[in-house]
Amino acid sequence: MLPIFTKRNKPKWPSALGIMFVCLLGTLPSHAQQTVWVAPKDAEGIKNPLASTTPFLADARTIYTANCGPCHGDKGRGDGPAAQGLTPKPADHTSTLVQSESDGALFWKLSEGRNPMPAYKKVFTDQQRWELVLYIRSLAKSGKKK
Repeated sequence: MLPIFTKRNKPKWPSALGIMFVCLLGTLPSHAQQTVWVAPKDAEGIKNPLASTTPFLADARTIYTANCGPCHGDKGRGDGPAAQGLTPKPADHTSTLVQSESDGALFWKLSEGRNPMPAYKKVFTDQQRWELVLYIRSLAKSGKKK
């Protein structure tokens, strides 16, 4: 390994931590926003007060198609027409990663948003956001890749 020289031209060997940091930079995605989006711990345990019924799912499908579909796609795979130009890429709602999240975490993410996804807490009622959580759950069954 080559030393790093200071202004006085004396070699200063990089620390192991510095070397690890530089190595890790090469393995990170090119866009800093590609990090995993984690809801706060207090959101994790919140339960959906709604049961998965046909009327709730029908209402949520309408909201999802108009507001989420352009980015997440009609089947929730993250492949909507607007997805190509977005960073980070929209989540695949049929994925194991999304489906393994708690209802409270999904509700929090819908409520708070993250660039480029808008926050929906002032756009949709609590009930509508809970319906969207139910609809996202239903996509795992109907939106599986074949």
